[in-house]
Amino acid sequence: MTERSILVVEDDSDINALLATIMRRQGFEVVQAFSGTEGLLRVESGVFDLVLLDMLLPGMDGAAFIERLRTELASSVPVIVVSAKVGLADKIDALALGADDYVTKPFEPEEVVARVQAVLRRSCGTGRTAAAAEAGEVYSHRGLELNATTRRVALGAEDVVLTASEFDILLVLIKAPDKVFSRELLYELVWRNGYYGEDNAINVHVSNIRKKLAAVCPDEEFIKTVWGIGFKLV
Repeated sequence: MTERSILVVEDDSDINALLATIMRRQGFEVVQAFSGTEGLLRVESGVFDLVLLDMLLPGMDGAAFIERLRTELASSVPVIVVSAKVGLADKIDALALGADDYVTKPFEPEEVVARVQAVLRRSCGTGRTAAAAEAGEVYSHRGLELNATTRRVALGAEDVVLTASEFDILLVLIKAPDKVFSRELLYELVWRNGYYGEDNAINVHVSNIRKKLAAVCPDEEFIKTVWGIGFKLV
């Protein structure tokens, strides 16, 4: 199997080296960048399975990096933010921009490894998920089509680019369109580990899915909030 590649974007040389060492010990190929601009150039010139990203970077900061990655480059490569910014608003902002997960500094190496492995299980390419391995399963709902093997989402004739987390949330919902999923259950099914009160993470990812679907079909609602319970497809 091809060795998976991780891009570390961190301006602190010691932390960058530490993250690189942690990932290499897990068998990953690692490319290091020390600014947002350098990181974006690396993405433009190479293929990565995941990005570990600091938010407080010189020049182009982490927020601008994510925004340009998702918009200008239209890249769905998973991004895990590793930041000293511990506020809830900071985490929500990063997820809203398109990050897949968030780790706060100081971190334990085991936590970084666990989160990287969890995101890669859900992402496309060499880090394919169990859901994506389902043999060619295609799910359709009111013109929305989701292919679990290719991890392609289409609404009508247009493709909808989702992050790994967004894709898997939509996959859970479309596989059981009549069922209401609590935020806790969605978190456990998508992240496949214990629930740690990550209501806001689920809310932000669902909001991102809604915005992307609305950009293609503004007059239709696809995900309904069932107040006090969770979400379901309309």
